Amino acid sequence: MSDVPAGARPVPVPDERSQPYWDAAAEHVLAIARCSRCDTFSIPPDIVCSHCHSTEPDFTFVPVSGRGVVRSWTVMHQSFVPGFDDLVPFVLVDVELDAQADLRMIGRLLDGPEMLDGPEMLDGPEMLDGPEMLDGPEPSLAIGAPVVVAFEDIAPGTSVPAFTLEPR
Repeated sequence: MSDVPAGARPVPVPDERSQPYWDAAAEHVLAIARCSRCDTFSIPPDIVCSHCHSTEPDFTFVPVSGRGVVRSWTVMHQSFVPGFDDLVPFVLVDVELDAQADLRMIGRLLDGPEMLDGPEMLDGPEMLDGPEMLDGPEPSLAIGAPVVVAFEDIAPGTSVPAFTLEPR
């Protein structure tokens, strides 16, 4: 990540290996590295394929649907990285992508923490602000919840993959 001015989100600094990923993301396309030896996807690509252990995986980036299911999540109540203070609380989801079993990716859930399985999970019952928190949208974030990739445009020509819940 690059040096970040106060209040700005960090911007990825691609290297030779990750440049195709970030180029696709800028076009709002999720493209995942695939090993040319075993056809297995890898996030992130490394110098050795984690599946076939080839030291010459010759990864190519292949567009995928970006659909998947939530495997886990966490609510961030504190920003540990500059540029995220105005977003807290926010939800990070661990998603298993449909493109391949056990292909997992972490991203921000753009639907927000109000989609949790009950208001007590957001801040605890003692921190509820009143009935308006209970009258919001039907909570639907759960293990196995379907999601699809979305993109956050964080700077000109730079987009970061995130996720939104799909209707069940």
